[in-house]
Amino acid sequence: MNDLRRKHIMKKRARRRRAQLRVRSRVQGSTERPRLCVYKSLRYIYAQIVDDLEGRTLVHASSLEKDVRGGLGKSAANRDAAKVVGQKVAERALEKGIKNVVFDRSGYVYHGKVKALADGAREKGLQF
Repeated sequence: MNDLRRKHIMKKRARRRRAQLRVRSRVQGSTERPRLCVYKSLRYIYAQIVDDLEGRTLVHASSLEKDVRGGLGKSAANRDAAKVVGQKVAERALEKGIKNVVFDRSGYVYHGKVKALADGAREKGLQF
């Protein structure tokens, strides 16, 4: 990897990290309204609902799981996969009695996969 490409990647990571810290300073999950946080890699997309006061993950879902991957087809990291993950995390949250959450986009732009995940969660009844 040449030096220009490496610098570009490091700038991107630093920019996302700053945005993540900025969002995290404003968004705090509580017992009444836990935090729905998103992480996306090149291959998969993950979502979890966290109670920051107790430091516990209450619910999680990802495109890595077999029951989620069943209807996805080829890729587990596209918008369709993100929507299914959002629906799955919402179903699991509603089973545990969680209806209201705070959305944490983790420094990602609210567009594409992140928006699809949020829309999928809203479709199943999660409110944020």
